[in-house]
Amino acid sequence: MKHLPNVISTLRIAGSFSLLFCDVKGWPFWVLYALCGISDIVDGWLARKLHAETKAGAVLDSVSDIVFVACCAVQLIPVVEIPVWLWTWAGVIVFIKIVNQVSALVVCKRFCFPHTWANKLTGILLFLAAPAVFWSVIPIAIVAAIATFAATQEGQFIRTKQLFSLLP
Repeated sequence: MKHLPNVISTLRIAGSFSLLFCDVKGWPFWVLYALCGISDIVDGWLARKLHAETKAGAVLDSVSDIVFVACCAVQLIPVVEIPVWLWTWAGVIVFIKIVNQVSALVVCKRFCFPHTWANKLTGILLFLAAPAVFWSVIPIAIVAAIATFAATQEGQFIRTKQLFSLLP
């Protein structure tokens, strides 16, 4: 039972790759999208409920989040029109995240994916805002603002070694 959260995270990776074979405008894509998003909430909740929180599980959760976002991006980018300023902003966020991981390797001697409240809020809002990108980029811009804060906060935690209080 203690492995259930990791099984759910692994299934989210498989579900995310399955999104690549669905038409983004069809209902199978959005059902799978919803299941993957809900599984992200469920695996963390179960890990806490079952007292099964581990460093490996936290990394697996983060990897499955990255795979989910990447697969969604591969599917959504060709069918939505995103302005250059938003692409630039996304690039800055990715750059900050890369710098954070380089800092983690230097400071902690390993990759670190702190599950801060700001990171969790970013994930939830991105999950909710992604379908709205067909009508407006404003929800995604709001998420980008929160993601920028989350990324800089994450970097601060890593560089000051405060992240150890955030890890299981």
